[in-house]
Amino acid sequence: MPWINKELCTGCQTCVDECSVGAISMEEDIAFIKEGECIRCGVCHDVCPDDAVRHDGERIPEEVQSNLAWAKKLLTHEYYSNDKTKQKQLIDRLQRFFAKNKKVAEKTIGQLGILRNTEYAD
Repeated sequence: MPWINKELCTGCQTCVDECSVGAISMEEDIAFIKEGECIRCGVCHDVCPDDAVRHDGERIPEEVQSNLAWAKKLLTHEYYSNDKTKQKQLIDRLQRFFAKNKKVAEKTIGQLGILRNTEYAD
């Protein structure tokens, strides 16, 4: 999912004007991409003169830190706070949760590869 680096966006609105589905709007003079409306065509990446439209892969470290912050918050809940056994069980559940998400992503990637070879890619 493309996103806008607010520090790089100068508010020129080129991406807003060029977005074929109207998924980009201005919020306080900064472009904002509406995730539910974006069709991932990549035009915004191509037209941004300031390189403010970024690829979501750049956010992996940020997302990992967010996930860890969420896990730490859960671990400090009074239910877990003084019970090492419950903490370990929670960590095990979280590992299974993220492993499931990884498996879903891997299977989706595989199915997208199949789509590439169908009528959609012709």
